[in-house]
Amino acid sequence: MINKNKLSIIIITLNEEKNLPKLMDCLRKQTFQDFEIIIVDSNSQDKTQCVAECNSKYFKEFKFHKMKNRGASLGRNTGAKLAKYEKILFLDADVQFKENFLKKLTYLSNKKQAKIASVYIKLNKFNLLHSVGYYLTNLGFFATQFFSPTAVGACILSSKTIHKKINGFDEEIYLCEDCDYVKRASKLSKFRMLPMTFYFDNRRMEFEGSFKTFNKYLKANFTRFIFGQELKKVNCNIEYKFGHYEK
Repeated sequence: MINKNKLSIIIITLNEEKNLPKLMDCLRKQTFQDFEIIIVDSNSQDKTQCVAECNSKYFKEFKFHKMKNRGASLGRNTGAKLAKYEKILFLDADVQFKENFLKKLTYLSNKKQAKIASVYIKLNKFNLLHSVGYYLTNLGFFATQFFSPTAVGACILSSKTIHKKINGFDEEIYLCEDCDYVKRASKLSKFRMLPMTFYFDNRRMEFEGSFKTFNKYLKANFTRFIFGQELKKVNCNIEYKFGHYEK
C-alpha cells in the first residue's frame, strides 16, 4: 500500500557548504523518515556538492542535480519534475527545525485538509528590531491566508498535481515568487498557515541591513496588493539577487 504521506523534499542550493550540513543533520534526526531528498544546485562554486554527496549515505532516497543556470524558481521547478511523490516540500538550504517537524507538518496538513501550506518564521539570531519585524511578518502571513495567501519560499508544502496545474513557480518573477505561487495554488486547493515554526537564517538582513530589507519587501508587497502586479524581471526596479551573501 502506497503511503500518501511520503514527501519529496526539494532543497535549492547556491554556495551553501556552511548551511547545508545543518539542514542535513535536521533531516537525519526527524522522527518521520518517509521522504526522498532532492538537492537542486545552481552551479555552486564552493563545496556544496561535496557536502551533499557526503550526506547522501544517511538517506534511503537521495538525488543531487546540478543546473547550469541559476535561479530559485528554476531550481524548485526542476526539483518538482524530479520528485516521485505527490507531496512536495520546498526548502531553502539555510533552514533548520526540530526533530518532530516533518511528522507534525504531515499531521496538521492532513488534519486541516490543506494541500498547500506553510509555517511561521522563527529566527536563529535576532535582536529586538528583528523580532518585531518578523512578528509583523508572521502576523501578515496569518491574516492574508484567508483571502490572498503569502508565504516564504524557504518552507512551502505543495503537491505535484497542483504544481503542474499552475505551471510551477513563475520564473519571470523577480521578487515574491513564493507569494505568487501560493496565491495561484490556493485557487485550486485550500491554503493554510500551520501553527508551527521553522528556524530561518537572518543572513539577508545582516548582509543588507534591517531597514533596507524591510523597506524592500514592504515596497514589493505594496505593489502586489495595491496595484495587483507581480514583480517580473521586465518591470521590477527593486534590487534583488539570488544567493549573494558571500562576504
